[in-house]
Amino acid sequence: MYLVVIMDWVSRAVLAWRLSNTLDADFCVEALEEALARYSRPEIFNTDQGSQFTSDDFTGILKRHGVTISMDGKGRYMDNIFVERLWRSLKYEEVYLNAYATVAEAKAGIGVWLDFYNTERQHQSLGYRTPRQIYQDGLWICGRSASPTGCNFLRFPSQLGKRGNARLRPHTHRHHYQPRI
Repeated sequence: MYLVVIMDWVSRAVLAWRLSNTLDADFCVEALEEALARYSRPEIFNTDQGSQFTSDDFTGILKRHGVTISMDGKGRYMDNIFVERLWRSLKYEEVYLNAYATVAEAKAGIGVWLDFYNTERQHQSLGYRTPRQIYQDGLWICGRSASPTGCNFLRFPSQLGKRGNARLRPHTHRHHYQPRI
């Protein structure tokens, strides 16, 4: 199975996700369209160089919305660190513990875990707040989360750790796919 998520870099909130048994662009496009419909348009969208993300269908949607496309360099796993950490947690806390008999079971289990991740799981690097709390604070303060428009994010120096500056990261929505679950 293949999993794609659209992730906000600042809050680490998963904004949309899809599961597929084929590695084509369709399920990635669906997740992207959902994120764009439900949340504000990012200024920059970062991906790896997978064929599903370089397809005309995928990049065309971003271009039509006026989103700048950023792609990781080859072999730059550190560019994906937030998503790589999400994959590790998802696998060890959900996927490896459950032998899914069907795609529907996998989708349900992963969906419950991603909801837990967004709304209940506190992150040390986010000041022991959840991704959803950080994302919603960003919406309230800036009008749209993680917008690199120069608006200030609430300062929580003790909660943001070394990233305590008030400027938001330029890579607003972050997504990646899991090559194999």
